[in-house]
Amino acid sequence: MRVLVTGHQGYLGTVMVPILREAGHSVIGLDTGYFADCVLGPAPVDPPQLGDGGPVDLRDMTAEQLHGVEAVVHLAALSNDPLGDLAPDVTYEINHRASVRLAQAAKEAGVSRFLYASTCSVYGSAGDGLVDEDAPLRPLTPYAESKVWVEDDLAALADTDFVPVFLRNATAFGFSPRLRADIVLNNLVGHAVLSGTVKVLSDGTPWRPLVHAEDIARAFALCLAAPAEAIRCEAFNIGTEANNVTVAEIAGAVTEVVPGAQLRITGETGSDPRSYRVDFTKARERLGYQAQWSVADGAAELYSKYTAYGLTEAAFNTEFTRLTRLKALRQSGVLDAAMSRGGRVG
Repeated sequence: MRVLVTGHQGYLGTVMVPILREAGHSVIGLDTGYFADCVLGPAPVDPPQLGDGGPVDLRDMTAEQLHGVEAVVHLAALSNDPLGDLAPDVTYEINHRASVRLAQAAKEAGVSRFLYASTCSVYGSAGDGLVDEDAPLRPLTPYAESKVWVEDDLAALADTDFVPVFLRNATAFGFSPRLRADIVLNNLVGHAVLSGTVKVLSDGTPWRPLVHAEDIARAFALCLAAPAEAIRCEAFNIGTEANNVTVAEIAGAVTEVVPGAQLRITGETGSDPRSYRVDFTKARERLGYQAQWSVADGAAELYSKYTAYGLTEAAFNTEFTRLTRLKALRQSGVLDAAMSRGGRVG
């Protein structure tokens, strides 16, 4: 299958591409290149870029560019809550409106499958009970709201020939050559390696469902292979109940892995309202999906890679932190206030 991966030069996309290639797919990419050169360790081998090979803004996509594509794996987004709070209008423009326009263009071009990277954060504050795909959606941030809106709008496009599917990923963790340091496990391991301290600013009680980047990629590969009737307009939680853990438990796993690391739970920011435990039964039963990575294994992997590749505090806090990186690109004039590069068509 000829598959377009949007955001192929991001944290998840860099892990996704080789796994889809191993599954036998022909992969092409689309990316603005915000994080293309933010690499730790050996440089990844990227797929060919759509168009002329340069950065492509999601907001400029047309149906003509998608002819010959059989499936879209849509990962591209402004991807963390602090950025959504800083620039909510841009977050909605890229994450919601541009995503829907991409899906409309894909349908017009005859693309048969549209795999959308949604998030378990759509459940918001759900308490201690396990939530499945039928649970009420309570998004608490612009980022999570945009995901809910895209799911709704893509569902309206579904028909016999156009199959959207919504993969509600748990909070990602694990090593990627294009590292993200601003997601919880990656962040805590980094601080432990660089400072010797695992510092939790909240009270440590909120629940988080976690899933390794490779396990997310394998779920997408399963959806590319599944019968259309099994996935059309369906939402799937992606992760494993074993990785429903509190922030304090995540921090504890880090101290078990990083020699000499000390745990400090300060509680200075109080209890985070985003707390939810997730049921992943549907993906197991419908897709045959099984997540492979535990939180402890992920912490060990991150510790090994950070030390082997010489992670520095400067890179950890700038190149690999999304909000800091995008602010720097804006301040240097590479991006404008709308997160656009100079010369963008739209």
